[in-house]
Amino acid sequence: MYALQAKTGLKTAAISHMVSVLRQPLDRKLFEGYEHLVIEADDMDNENLIEHFPNTNAFISTALKNGGVVFVHCAMGKSRSATILAAYLMQSRQLDAQGAVQLIRQARHFVEPNAGFMEQLEIYHQMQYTANLADHPIYQRWLYKMEVKTSRAAPDPKKIHFRNEEKKIEEITGETPGQRIELRCRKCRTTLATSDFLALHVSKSAQAAKECCSHHFVEPMSWMRPEFEQSKLDGKFECPKCKSKVGSYDWSGIKCSCGEWVNPGISLARSKVDEVKVKV
Repeated sequence: MYALQAKTGLKTAAISHMVSVLRQPLDRKLFEGYEHLVIEADDMDNENLIEHFPNTNAFISTALKNGGVVFVHCAMGKSRSATILAAYLMQSRQLDAQGAVQLIRQARHFVEPNAGFMEQLEIYHQMQYTANLADHPIYQRWLYKMEVKTSRAAPDPKKIHFRNEEKKIEEITGETPGQRIELRCRKCRTTLATSDFLALHVSKSAQAAKECCSHHFVEPMSWMRPEFEQSKLDGKFECPKCKSKVGSYDWSGIKCSCGEWVNPGISLARSKVDEVKVKV
């Protein structure tokens, strides 16, 4: 914020655009003559900054393409503004979170996004800097986790995205699998999920997964709706056809037998389902 008072310095740097990342009243006179974007956010671990990345990236990119110079600030120039700048560098230079932050530190050595913001930058990298956040399962899982973390309650059933009712994963990520795996109820053979809707936990090598993991972690599926509509923090799943027990869930997370903590945990037990390979 102090730099905003240094009009001479801003003029010398030829600043034309500003991004303010803070939640407090701003003196509009300080921003007269600049293209100005305001992102209201607190420097807290549970603050959702990632939802603003597409907007801030577009603002910065357009300014630079038109010959502008962008000044990104928050209150102390350490966490929020660094996170916004890191997201832009990640997208424009194809960097990971640590690489982007280290690049910023070459010019401003004390920047340090808080732990929650670093997690969001890492998620952004996993999503390959997509502008279509709302449709991405990784982002949805993070939203579920944050809602449970802040409220200690199950997500609002109306806000749960049932992945098999939406776009296929390859339409979101650009991936086109040659074959997929169907997870079928061992008792009645009903298909409960496919590899399109497996959570990232299973992205280990197939050998490691078979040796270590007793769970298939999946995205919310439409047949789970009656269970989720009860708004419980955790519970069990029955096969929608034969009613045999096939899995469990815990919105606050499940620790897999391989040692990895999956949050939220929506699980089909390997002992209750068969994996069937199907050509696509």
